[in-house]
Amino acid sequence: MTRWRREREKGTLSGLEPKKRGRKSELKHSWANKLTQLERDNARLRRELEKAEKIIEVQKKLSELFGLEKNHPGGNL
Repeated sequence: MTRWRREREKGTLSGLEPKKRGRKSELKHSWANKLTQLERDNARLRRELEKAEKIIEVQKKLSELFGLEKNHPGGNL
């Protein structure tokens, strides 16, 4: 009890200090989080692009194999 009183008088007890009200400032962390999220999205989109390019390449090869025209008048192959 005496130790608590001494700490209270010195002001070293942080539990008795008034706390800041309102929203916490997360500006530094929010930019870092945003950057991490954008890098993750960028990597995901690059993987999807690679898949799409491979599919298009296979479609081109199949088209050549079956002798279909590149610019088909109907539009869709």
